Amino acid sequence: MRIAVVSNTSWYLFNFRLNLMQALQRAGHEVLAVAPRDAYVARIEAAGVRLVHVGIEGRGTNPLREALSVWALLRVFRRERIDLVLSYTPKGNLYSALACRALGKRFAPNVSGLGHAMIHRSWVSVASHVLYRLTFGRASRVFFQNEDDMAYFLAQGYVRPNQAERLPGSGVDLTRFVSSPLPCGPSGCVFLFMARLLKEKGIREYVQAAKRVRALHPGTRFLLAGFSGGTNPSAIDASELGAWVAAGDIEFLGATDKPEAFLAQASCVVLPSYREGMPRVLLEAAACARPVITTDAPGCREAVQHGVTGFVCRVRDADDLAQKMLDFVALQPEQRLQMGLQGRAFVEAQFGEQRVIGPYLALVGESSA
Repeated sequence: MRIAVVSNTSWYLFNFRLNLMQALQRAGHEVLAVAPRDAYVARIEAAGVRLVHVGIEGRGTNPLREALSVWALLRVFRRERIDLVLSYTPKGNLYSALACRALGKRFAPNVSGLGHAMIHRSWVSVASHVLYRLTFGRASRVFFQNEDDMAYFLAQGYVRPNQAERLPGSGVDLTRFVSSPLPCGPSGCVFLFMARLLKEKGIREYVQAAKRVRALHPGTRFLLAGFSGGTNPSAIDASELGAWVAAGDIEFLGATDKPEAFLAQASCVVLPSYREGMPRVLLEAAACARPVITTDAPGCREAVQHGVTGFVCRVRDADDLAQKMLDFVALQPEQRLQMGLQGRAFVEAQFGEQRVIGPYLALVGESSA
């Protein structure tokens, strides 16, 4: 079977779907990565997966340019004689679905959150609602990364119950992310925020909470790591980031393709996001035996067991986040260690990568029959 795997960045495919693409190849299928060209194309192709460029702009809103993206996908699917399309990210999902509907191709989108356009009402969000209703009912399967998003799509009538399937996020490579000693002792804890530098990730709440905790525990460190939000309307600009660093509120580590190195520096990983599909960073943190603190938001709440593998705080509430950080600081070192080990066991039981790859192989098997 000829399978196309589509996203709006090559970075996403390399970091989140490379193992899936290679598993499909080992099962005897031809796999084509489809995404805009960026610095990760060479890495994808070095791993044995051919990539075809299609320009899908993550934040573009020009109707003509967006229509051209759909047309480009349609041409690729037809030229490459694709049998099944697996897609990711909101635009990757919708544009692939439109192209597949026009061609009569089978497709299976993966909903990893509602995305900026669906959360903030605009003509783009209205158009997204129409397109979901027009296309997703034709999908072979629609995978969801959390129960809230699946319930929403079912309630809206975008998908039928027999189409929807819940997956445990994008899964964690448990051989890559392994337990390591916690750098946390009497001298102070090290908190780490690692995500794209966007308002919706709760980055400002993290900085505000850091100020309050440091006032009581000056030895506590607050690390910040992640890629720029780029053209996203909620991206944190360089001047604001620089002001936080200059004030000593946080230590900025920059971006990395090896998150395990940053996780090794942390006593606890914090993601006070407003909404997620299934936050990979929390699962990777737990796989490394790091306790986590996150919000009681869709996707986030499913990645932690409150009081067992970490703590849950209220959404958009820097005071409550600071209190949960103080609760963590108040733990004895052996309690923090135990919380991290329980997190590792939780991820092993629920979020291993094979629990994600398996349903995809099953779907491909059904499509081949």
